[in-house]
Amino acid sequence: MDTSELSQQDRKSIEDPLPHSDLWTTTRLELWSYYVYYVGNNGLSGFNFGPSQFQNLLFLAGYDPTQPAGTTPCGNNGCVLPYLGQVRDINSIVLLTNGISFAIQAILLLFIGAWADYGRWRPNITIFFTLVAVGVSFAWLGVEQPSQWRAGVALYILGLITYQCSLTFWTAAFPGLVRDLPEVVYSKNQFENGQKSEQEHNRFNSISRNRVSNISFAVCSVGEIIILAVMVGILKGLKAEQSTESNTKAFSVLIAFSGGVWLLCALPWFLLEKRRPGLDLPPGATLLTIGFKQVYIAFKECMRLKQTFTYLIFYFLMGDVLNTTVTVIGTLQNSIVLYSTLDLTLLLIVGIVAQALGIYVFWLVQKRYMISTKAMLSFNVFWIIVNEFLDLHQVLTIWGLIGVHTDRFGFKHVWEIWAYQAFYGFLVCPWYAYSQTMISEVSPLPQMFLFFALFSVVGKTSAFIGPLVSSAIITASGNNDSMPFAFLFGLGVVSTLFLWMVDVDKSRIECNDFILAESERKAFKVTGSTMPRTSGSIL
Repeated sequence: MDTSELSQQDRKSIEDPLPHSDLWTTTRLELWSYYVYYVGNNGLSGFNFGPSQFQNLLFLAGYDPTQPAGTTPCGNNGCVLPYLGQVRDINSIVLLTNGISFAIQAILLLFIGAWADYGRWRPNITIFFTLVAVGVSFAWLGVEQPSQWRAGVALYILGLITYQCSLTFWTAAFPGLVRDLPEVVYSKNQFENGQKSEQEHNRFNSISRNRVSNISFAVCSVGEIIILAVMVGILKGLKAEQSTESNTKAFSVLIAFSGGVWLLCALPWFLLEKRRPGLDLPPGATLLTIGFKQVYIAFKECMRLKQTFTYLIFYFLMGDVLNTTVTVIGTLQNSIVLYSTLDLTLLLIVGIVAQALGIYVFWLVQKRYMISTKAMLSFNVFWIIVNEFLDLHQVLTIWGLIGVHTDRFGFKHVWEIWAYQAFYGFLVCPWYAYSQTMISEVSPLPQMFLFFALFSVVGKTSAFIGPLVSSAIITASGNNDSMPFAFLFGLGVVSTLFLWMVDVDKSRIECNDFILAESERKAFKVTGSTMPRTSGSIL
């Protein structure tokens, strides 16, 4: 049944048959606790300093490949270690381990991704992954010697998994928060009373989602700058620049400090988040099977959700380009600055300041001209392109590609890394806000957590394919760290076409058709209620 043929009253009953309850109204305190959580879950432990410490340990434990194994420390001739049955360049090891981590995340999210849509215990998932991530951060205090690099492998993988999983479930909470904002509820009431058109309400709802998403990123950026400034003081106190041993110890201290800040910032969200009702498990389903079952249904219904899966393809390809490029440049950056904790911290400060400015400027433009999410995402892609369909993020890959045949350019000098941080922060980082908001624009609201997990799985799948391919390219090219940029360049060109094909208005109709079909099978029954929760994608 096509919901576009229904009367306005029938469409309302499909989109949101449950009356709004003041019990679930999003308060200003709850919303700010959501923002503050992201200040803690900023990636400094699991995504920045954890990987840098891992690569640092590999460098100190590795040896010169031009000399007999284990006889000469790493130098200008490269750095290798035996890993998974083969002697590999340490940058290749980082990429390979990164790919393994993302593969584990993909399987894990397929298994538990749908859990958050059922019952009222979804916050427990975020709490669990957060606490484990904090524990991993403190565990780094016991890994400070090059001989412990194998323990670093385990902590590196665990840190990435727990960081990404906690981030996925935290992010997926924001559409529900926005839906229950007083101003959004008021707008919905105006639409239901005929005082506002459906298009006007949809635009207001979309802008509200972007506001919450962008403010969360902006607050995180400001908080992260403060954290990094404190870290500079910690590094000075530890005299990290005096010796290699002090520098290695400083890495572990910074990771542990980041974990402590994360826990402190997470507590308000743990206490203030309202446990909004979720769905009842479908007949015959259990928590052990519901994840795979719902992912199967989602893919089975992909022809009904054409726009959703078109965006999914774009998200897959561009996620591969972005994640792999950041990882490759990160490994090059670490080696260029010789794993200096102070230099890496200062570089992060530059990047985060640029990120805060970029996100704020993008949001001001969107708010001033009431621009749609897709248009802003396309605007973001425009600033990362060199022609109509070519990502300007490819400027990064082209720049890296230059380094294949020359030592003058291609992420081989410190000044290039400083320029990259400013460029990446201001022009690329808004991607992380708008790409996530776009998921909420093309996904059915009753199963928002499932689709966020599905997109996360797809992102993780692409993210482990890219590093694995890049690792193989580095190894096959005689340990040339710049060669993966050729692969990333071509992939980015193709991905942009799929974003252009996404039609958000058609997606709303398709999501409502999907919701109607599922509600007839009683798949959207709310916990503790006899009514199906079939609030569509537009409300």
